[in-house]
Amino acid sequence: MSIVVTGATGQLGRLVIDSLLSSPTVPAASVVAVVRDKAKAADLAERGVELRIADYSKPETLAGAFAAGDRVLLVSGSEVGQRVAQHAAVIDAAKAAGVAQLAYTGVLGGDEADFDLAAEHKATERLILASGLPYTFLRNGWYTENYTANLAPVLAHGAVVANAGEGRVASATRADYAAAAAAVLTGPAEEHLNAAYELSGDTAWSFAEYAAEVAAQSGREITYSNVPAEAHLAILTGAGVPAPFAEILVDVDRAVEHGALARQTGDLARLIGRPTTPIAVTIKEALAGS
Repeated sequence: MSIVVTGATGQLGRLVIDSLLSSPTVPAASVVAVVRDKAKAADLAERGVELRIADYSKPETLAGAFAAGDRVLLVSGSEVGQRVAQHAAVIDAAKAAGVAQLAYTGVLGGDEADFDLAAEHKATERLILASGLPYTFLRNGWYTENYTANLAPVLAHGAVVANAGEGRVASATRADYAAAAAAVLTGPAEEHLNAAYELSGDTAWSFAEYAAEVAAQSGREITYSNVPAEAHLAILTGAGVPAPFAEILVDVDRAVEHGALARQTGDLARLIGRPTTPIAVTIKEALAGS
Protein backbone atom coordinates (compact mmCIF):
# COMPACT_ATOMS: atom_id res chain seq x y z
CA MET A 1 0.00 0.00 0.00
CA SER A 2 1.29 3.44 -0.94
CA ILE A 3 0.20 6.98 -0.19
CA VAL A 4 -0.30 8.62 -3.57
CA VAL A 5 -0.47 12.37 -4.18
CA THR A 6 -1.58 13.59 -7.60
CA GLY A 7 -0.55 17.00 -8.92
CA ALA A 8 2.50 16.58 -6.71
CA THR A 9 4.60 19.35 -8.29
CA GLY A 10 1.89 21.97 -7.74
CA GLN A 11 1.98 24.35 -4.79
CA LEU A 12 -0.39 22.32 -2.61
CA GLY A 13 0.82 18.91 -3.76
CA ARG A 14 4.43 19.66 -2.86
CA LEU A 15 3.41 20.79 0.60
CA VAL A 16 1.44 17.57 1.13
CA ILE A 17 4.53 15.57 0.15
CA ASP A 18 6.62 17.67 2.56
CA SER A 19 4.13 17.03 5.35
CA LEU A 20 4.13 13.29 4.69
CA LEU A 21 7.92 13.08 4.62
CA SER A 22 8.20 15.04 7.86
CA SER A 23 6.25 12.33 9.67
CA PRO A 24 8.44 9.80 11.50
CA THR A 25 5.89 7.08 10.73
CA VAL A 26 5.87 7.53 6.94
CA PRO A 27 8.85 6.07 5.08
CA ALA A 28 9.70 7.93 1.89
CA ALA A 29 9.47 4.66 -0.04
CA SER A 30 5.75 4.49 0.77
CA VAL A 31 5.03 7.90 -0.79
CA VAL A 32 4.16 8.20 -4.49
CA ALA A 33 4.03 11.42 -6.49
CA VAL A 34 1.88 11.43 -9.62
CA VAL A 35 3.31 14.08 -11.95
CA ARG A 36 3.17 15.10 -15.60
CA ASP A 37 6.81 16.11 -15.88
CA LYS A 38 9.44 13.80 -14.39
CA ALA A 39 12.12 16.50 -14.57
CA LYS A 40 10.09 18.85 -12.39
CA ALA A 41 9.84 16.13 -9.75
CA ALA A 42 13.54 15.20 -9.70
CA ASP A 43 13.94 16.65 -6.21
CA LEU A 44 11.12 14.43 -4.95
CA ALA A 45 12.78 11.35 -6.40
CA GLU A 46 16.03 12.36 -4.69
CA ARG A 47 14.15 12.32 -1.40
CA GLY A 48 13.09 8.71 -1.99
CA VAL A 49 9.59 9.36 -3.35
CA GLU A 50 8.38 7.07 -6.13
CA LEU A 51 7.32 8.90 -9.28
CA ARG A 52 4.44 7.81 -11.49
CA ILE A 53 3.99 9.78 -14.69
CA ALA A 54 0.40 10.62 -15.66
CA ASP A 55 -1.70 13.51 -16.95
CA TYR A 56 -5.27 14.31 -15.91
CA SER A 57 -6.04 15.22 -19.52
CA LYS A 58 -4.72 11.91 -20.90
CA PRO A 59 -6.79 9.12 -19.35
CA GLU A 60 -4.66 6.41 -20.91
CA THR A 61 -1.67 7.55 -18.82
CA LEU A 62 -3.58 7.10 -15.56
CA ALA A 63 -3.83 3.32 -15.85
CA GLY A 64 -0.54 2.84 -13.99
CA ALA A 65 -0.94 5.71 -11.56
CA PHE A 66 -2.63 3.70 -8.80
CA ALA A 67 -2.52 0.21 -7.29
CA ALA A 68 -4.89 -1.84 -5.18
CA GLY A 69 -4.95 -0.66 -1.58
CA ASP A 70 -3.39 2.75 -2.26
CA ARG A 71 -4.57 5.75 -0.26
CA VAL A 72 -4.87 8.53 -2.83
CA LEU A 73 -5.13 12.30 -2.69
CA LEU A 74 -6.71 13.82 -5.79
CA VAL A 75 -5.52 17.43 -5.78
CA SER A 76 -8.04 19.34 -7.86
CA GLY A 77 -6.77 20.49 -11.23
CA SER A 78 -6.01 24.12 -12.01
CA GLU A 79 -7.59 24.33 -15.47
CA VAL A 80 -11.00 25.80 -14.69
CA GLY A 81 -13.56 24.59 -17.21
CA GLN A 82 -11.78 21.30 -17.84
CA ARG A 83 -11.61 19.89 -14.36
CA VAL A 84 -14.72 17.71 -14.29
CA ALA A 85 -13.51 15.59 -17.22
CA GLN A 86 -9.98 15.51 -15.80
CA HIS A 87 -11.15 14.48 -12.36
CA ALA A 88 -13.47 11.86 -13.84
CA ALA A 89 -10.49 10.24 -15.54
CA VAL A 90 -8.64 10.05 -12.22
CA ILE A 91 -11.70 8.64 -10.43
CA ASP A 92 -12.16 5.97 -13.10
CA ALA A 93 -8.51 4.94 -12.85
CA ALA A 94 -8.66 4.84 -9.05
CA LYS A 95 -11.76 2.65 -9.15
CA ALA A 96 -10.25 0.29 -11.71
CA ALA A 97 -7.17 -0.09 -9.52
CA GLY A 98 -9.16 -0.73 -6.35
CA VAL A 99 -7.72 2.01 -4.17
CA ALA A 100 -8.55 1.93 -0.48
CA GLN A 101 -9.21 5.67 -0.12
CA LEU A 102 -9.74 8.59 -2.46
CA ALA A 103 -9.37 11.97 -0.76
CA TYR A 104 -10.33 15.04 -2.78
CA THR A 105 -9.52 18.72 -2.27
CA GLY A 106 -12.83 20.44 -2.91
CA VAL A 107 -14.28 23.70 -1.65
CA LEU A 108 -15.76 24.94 1.62
CA GLY A 109 -19.50 24.32 1.68
CA GLY A 110 -19.42 21.32 -0.63
CA ASP A 111 -22.70 20.80 -2.43
CA GLU A 112 -24.20 23.88 -0.76
CA ALA A 113 -21.52 26.28 -2.05
CA ASP A 114 -23.26 28.75 -4.37
CA PHE A 115 -20.42 30.56 -6.16
CA ASP A 116 -19.18 29.79 -9.66
CA LEU A 117 -15.80 28.35 -8.68
CA ALA A 118 -17.56 25.66 -6.64
CA ALA A 119 -19.43 24.12 -9.58
CA GLU A 120 -16.67 21.79 -10.75
CA HIS A 121 -15.89 20.75 -7.18
CA LYS A 122 -19.52 19.84 -6.56
CA ALA A 123 -19.65 17.84 -9.79
CA THR A 124 -16.47 15.99 -8.80
CA GLU A 125 -17.84 15.08 -5.39
CA ARG A 126 -20.93 13.65 -7.06
CA LEU A 127 -18.74 11.55 -9.38
CA ILE A 128 -16.79 10.21 -6.42
CA LEU A 129 -19.97 9.28 -4.57
CA ALA A 130 -21.32 7.55 -7.68
CA SER A 131 -18.08 5.57 -8.05
CA GLY A 132 -18.61 3.80 -4.75
CA LEU A 133 -14.99 4.41 -3.72
CA PRO A 134 -14.20 4.97 -0.05
CA TYR A 135 -13.75 8.74 0.05
CA THR A 136 -12.67 11.69 2.16
CA PHE A 137 -13.78 15.15 1.10
CA LEU A 138 -11.36 17.88 2.10
CA ARG A 139 -13.44 20.99 1.49
CA ASN A 140 -10.79 23.69 1.58
CA GLY A 141 -11.65 27.28 2.30
CA TRP A 142 -9.80 30.17 0.68
CA TYR A 143 -6.00 30.21 0.81
CA THR A 144 -4.46 33.11 2.72
CA GLU A 145 -1.77 33.26 0.04
CA ASN A 146 -4.40 34.22 -2.53
CA TYR A 147 -4.18 37.62 -0.86
CA THR A 148 -0.69 37.86 0.60
CA ALA A 149 0.98 36.79 -2.67
CA ASN A 150 -0.49 39.92 -4.24
CA LEU A 151 0.86 42.54 -1.87
CA ALA A 152 2.96 44.43 -4.45
CA PRO A 153 0.04 46.36 -5.99
CA VAL A 154 -1.47 46.87 -2.54
CA LEU A 155 1.73 48.53 -1.37
CA ALA A 156 2.14 50.44 -4.63
CA HIS A 157 -1.36 51.92 -4.59
CA GLY A 158 -1.95 52.04 -0.84
CA ALA A 159 -5.22 50.14 -1.14
CA VAL A 160 -6.79 46.72 -0.85
CA VAL A 161 -9.44 46.68 -3.58
CA ALA A 162 -12.36 44.26 -3.48
CA ASN A 163 -16.10 44.02 -4.01
CA ALA A 164 -16.63 42.07 -0.79
CA GLY A 165 -18.40 44.69 1.30
CA GLU A 166 -18.03 43.92 4.99
CA GLY A 167 -17.77 40.18 4.35
CA ARG A 168 -15.26 38.07 6.23
CA VAL A 169 -12.87 35.28 5.18
CA ALA A 170 -11.78 32.42 7.43
CA SER A 171 -8.70 31.69 5.34
CA ALA A 172 -5.83 29.34 6.09
CA THR A 173 -2.44 28.72 4.56
CA ARG A 174 -1.64 26.10 1.96
CA ALA A 175 0.63 24.46 4.52
CA ASP A 176 -2.30 24.11 6.93
CA TYR A 177 -4.49 22.50 4.27
CA ALA A 178 -1.59 20.25 3.22
CA ALA A 179 -1.09 19.10 6.80
CA ALA A 180 -4.79 18.20 6.99
CA ALA A 181 -4.52 16.16 3.79
CA ALA A 182 -1.50 14.31 5.18
CA ALA A 183 -3.39 13.62 8.40
CA VAL A 184 -6.32 11.92 6.65
CA LEU A 185 -3.96 9.88 4.45
CA THR A 186 -1.90 8.59 7.36
CA GLY A 187 -4.37 8.36 10.20
CA PRO A 188 -6.51 5.31 10.94
CA ALA A 189 -8.61 4.80 7.81
CA GLU A 190 -11.79 4.09 9.76
CA GLU A 191 -11.69 7.62 11.19
CA HIS A 192 -11.69 9.34 7.81
CA LEU A 193 -13.42 7.11 5.27
CA ASN A 194 -16.70 8.37 3.82
CA ALA A 195 -16.29 11.63 5.71
CA ALA A 196 -16.43 15.28 4.65
CA TYR A 197 -14.39 17.94 6.41
CA GLU A 198 -15.20 21.64 6.12
CA LEU A 199 -11.77 23.21 6.40
CA SER A 200 -11.17 26.86 7.29
CA GLY A 201 -9.05 29.08 9.49
CA ASP A 202 -9.73 29.71 13.15
CA THR A 203 -10.42 33.41 12.63
CA ALA A 204 -12.53 35.20 10.02
CA TRP A 205 -11.12 38.58 9.01
CA SER A 206 -12.57 41.47 7.01
CA PHE A 207 -10.80 43.29 4.19
CA ALA A 208 -10.68 46.42 6.33
CA GLU A 209 -8.87 44.42 9.03
CA TYR A 210 -6.57 42.92 6.41
CA ALA A 211 -5.68 46.39 5.10
CA ALA A 212 -5.05 47.61 8.64
CA GLU A 213 -2.72 44.69 9.36
CA VAL A 214 -0.75 45.27 6.15
CA ALA A 215 -0.49 48.94 7.09
CA ALA A 216 0.72 48.16 10.60
CA GLN A 217 3.38 45.74 9.42
CA SER A 218 4.57 47.72 6.40
CA GLY A 219 4.49 51.14 8.02
CA ARG A 220 2.52 52.51 5.06
CA GLU A 221 -0.96 53.94 4.77
CA ILE A 222 -3.17 51.18 3.38
CA THR A 223 -6.94 51.49 3.08
CA TYR A 224 -9.70 49.15 2.03
CA SER A 225 -11.49 50.31 -1.11
CA ASN A 226 -14.81 48.52 -1.54
CA VAL A 227 -15.96 48.95 -5.14
CA PRO A 228 -18.87 47.64 -7.21
CA ALA A 229 -18.28 44.28 -8.87
CA GLU A 230 -18.22 45.81 -12.37
CA ALA A 231 -15.60 48.36 -11.32
CA HIS A 232 -13.47 45.67 -9.68
CA LEU A 233 -13.61 43.59 -12.84
CA ALA A 234 -12.48 46.58 -14.90
CA ILE A 235 -9.61 47.25 -12.50
CA LEU A 236 -8.41 43.65 -12.66
CA THR A 237 -8.59 43.32 -16.43
CA GLY A 238 -7.01 46.75 -16.81
CA ALA A 239 -4.09 45.49 -14.72
CA GLY A 240 -3.62 42.57 -17.09
CA VAL A 241 -5.52 39.84 -15.25
CA PRO A 242 -7.09 37.54 -17.88
CA ALA A 243 -10.84 38.12 -18.04
CA PRO A 244 -11.91 34.56 -17.07
CA PHE A 245 -9.72 34.63 -13.95
CA ALA A 246 -10.78 38.19 -13.10
CA GLU A 247 -14.41 37.11 -13.27
CA ILE A 248 -13.66 34.29 -10.83
CA LEU A 249 -12.06 36.71 -8.37
CA VAL A 250 -15.02 39.08 -8.56
CA ASP A 251 -17.46 36.21 -8.05
CA VAL A 252 -15.49 34.97 -5.02
CA ASP A 253 -15.69 38.46 -3.53
CA ARG A 254 -19.46 38.32 -3.96
CA ALA A 255 -19.43 35.01 -2.09
CA VAL A 256 -17.33 36.61 0.65
CA GLU A 257 -19.85 39.43 0.97
CA HIS A 258 -22.61 36.87 1.44
CA GLY A 259 -20.67 34.96 4.11
CA ALA A 260 -19.83 31.84 2.08
CA LEU A 261 -16.16 31.77 3.15
CA ALA A 262 -16.52 32.99 6.73
CA ARG A 263 -17.34 29.68 8.41
CA GLN A 264 -15.05 28.70 11.28
CA THR A 265 -15.76 25.00 11.69
CA GLY A 266 -12.70 23.97 13.68
CA ASP A 267 -12.22 20.91 11.43
CA LEU A 268 -8.87 22.11 10.12
CA ALA A 269 -7.35 22.78 13.53
CA ARG A 270 -8.61 19.42 14.78
CA LEU A 271 -7.05 17.53 11.88
CA ILE A 272 -3.66 19.23 12.14
CA GLY A 273 -3.62 19.18 15.93
CA ARG A 274 -2.82 22.87 16.39
CA PRO A 275 -4.32 26.31 15.75
CA THR A 276 -4.32 27.44 12.14
CA THR A 277 -1.73 30.00 11.05
CA PRO A 278 -2.91 33.59 11.74
CA ILE A 279 -3.08 35.85 8.72
CA ALA A 280 -0.76 38.31 10.45
CA VAL A 281 2.01 35.69 10.32
CA THR A 282 1.50 35.10 6.60
CA ILE A 283 1.49 38.85 5.92
CA LYS A 284 4.79 39.15 7.82
CA GLU A 285 6.36 36.37 5.78
CA ALA A 286 5.09 37.88 2.52
CA LEU A 287 6.44 41.33 3.36
CA ALA A 288 9.81 39.84 4.33
CA GLY A 289 10.03 38.11 0.98
CA SER A 290 8.93 41.09 -1.12
